[in-house]
Amino acid sequence: MFDDEDLEAIREANAEWETETLEPTLERFGERAEDFETDTGGQPVDRLYTPADIEDLEYNEDLGFPGQAPYTRGVYPTMHRGRLWTMRQYAGMGTARETNERFNYLIDQGSSGLSMAFDLPTQMGYDSDAAMAAGEVGKAGVAIDTLADFETVFQGIPLEEVSTSMTINAPAVVLLAMYIAVGDKQGVDRTQLRGTIQNDIMKEYIARNLYIYPPEPSMRLITDTFGFAAKEIPNFNTISISGYHIREAGSTAAQEIAFTLANGIEYVEAAIAAGQDVDAFAPQLSFFFNAHNNIFEEVAKFRAARRLWATIMDERFGAADPKSKQLKFHTQTGGSTLTAQQIENNVVRVGYQALAAVLGGTQSLHTNGKDEALSLPTEQSVRTALRTQQILGYESGAADTIDPLAGSYYVESLTDEVEGEARQIIEEIDERGGMLRAVDTGYIQQQIQDVAYERQQEIERGDRVIVGVNRFEVDDDPQMDLESVDEQNETQQIDRLESIKADRDQAVVEKALAAVAEAAASNENVLPPVIEAVKAYASVQEICDVFREEFGEYQPSI
Repeated sequence: MFDDEDLEAIREANAEWETETLEPTLERFGERAEDFETDTGGQPVDRLYTPADIEDLEYNEDLGFPGQAPYTRGVYPTMHRGRLWTMRQYAGMGTARETNERFNYLIDQGSSGLSMAFDLPTQMGYDSDAAMAAGEVGKAGVAIDTLADFETVFQGIPLEEVSTSMTINAPAVVLLAMYIAVGDKQGVDRTQLRGTIQNDIMKEYIARNLYIYPPEPSMRLITDTFGFAAKEIPNFNTISISGYHIREAGSTAAQEIAFTLANGIEYVEAAIAAGQDVDAFAPQLSFFFNAHNNIFEEVAKFRAARRLWATIMDERFGAADPKSKQLKFHTQTGGSTLTAQQIENNVVRVGYQALAAVLGGTQSLHTNGKDEALSLPTEQSVRTALRTQQILGYESGAADTIDPLAGSYYVESLTDEVEGEARQIIEEIDERGGMLRAVDTGYIQQQIQDVAYERQQEIERGDRVIVGVNRFEVDDDPQMDLESVDEQNETQQIDRLESIKADRDQAVVEKALAAVAEAAASNENVLPPVIEAVKAYASVQEICDVFREEFGEYQPSI
């Protein structure tokens, strides 16, 4: 990309600058630290970057143009100049009625997409009246037991007009079936349904531990979703392959994209092994990444992930459809970066993280509420978080040109470094037998734990500054109004479930559950019978218990 003579002249000029200009200043004043490195990846940050740092960069091969391979500069030709990213705010609280109210509030405030949080019992495939659910109903998200709850959540919300993201994994087929059923009842053509279901069980084994079934049948449920969606709901993303939770558990930026793309490789291989054509399902794959505080590292991470995924889909899987090679992703600002101390500082953190996501070319974005280190966000903090995105989109100018940091000697160099490190990690995983094997042996978990421990030690020693926590502390913080869940919600939800069960046709439910069991025991796609079961008001746990009986429950070996 650069002339050899020009590069040599730059190197000579740089050496002269160091001797004549830099050294006297260093001798007199020094610098803030002996060494500088990126926030989590540990890549050294040089004092100055020049064209000599990216001398091997080939524009067409390494960057190209937006909407063209290798998609480093974005997956769409116009990116945010054509339309802004989808502005989502994560919501799900207490009862279905409360969640419906929050959804309508967000829509009224200008949110362009919904993002649905489920309580822990729902995420684990238990109903609200289960012994395992006691004390957790409606706490971390909305409690969903039957289709009646979903009907309430989306009452007055036309599904053909909104895009909905659902953070659900082990019981994903059940909740997706409920969403489809609500759409059917609203008279919405299934091809009009838009959104994303997380459906990423691999990262549960790695980082969150909200799994139910062993890996093999879990992968089968996922590939069934791929096959069903390609025909029935082609505009719905069938999986959100999630690096977010991997980063929350403590990984570096390079590990986040490496482990995430390695999970993606497992899903693609499983679908191909199930007889599906890569170009039939790959365009519906999506990804979910974290945004942390170091703007340049995060931008480099997003750019590197796009380029690396395009290469993987091309070289490893022979994908022909350009859409199969496009890494489309949602971003959420870093929950683990929020502090309980001086929570007003979190507004600033979230703003910078959101900026990194936009500069990095995200397709949709969730900005955390400032109080999420302490509780579910209040209406006021949710509004501030949404306004952060709106100011970024309409006032900052950050969305007015595509990939504005492209050509930065530092950003291009860092993009290469992050991609190179991620590629090495994926090669190591391949040598260990693939991601499933690496997870089952505990290798991936140990890599993340080692980084998390090292970072915590840095914070405790004061080597890593967290403003308001280990430096610039104050003696007392102002009192905050925090969101709370009504303890009566659990009783009301159980009563509601009992009422639904009393009113439904039990014979129809039993027949529908038997059809689910028959599909699970065969090679039949499970989605059609699950949809019929939820329409009969079979509960989440009743359907998940059918799968538990057929597949068993996962017991980690470590």
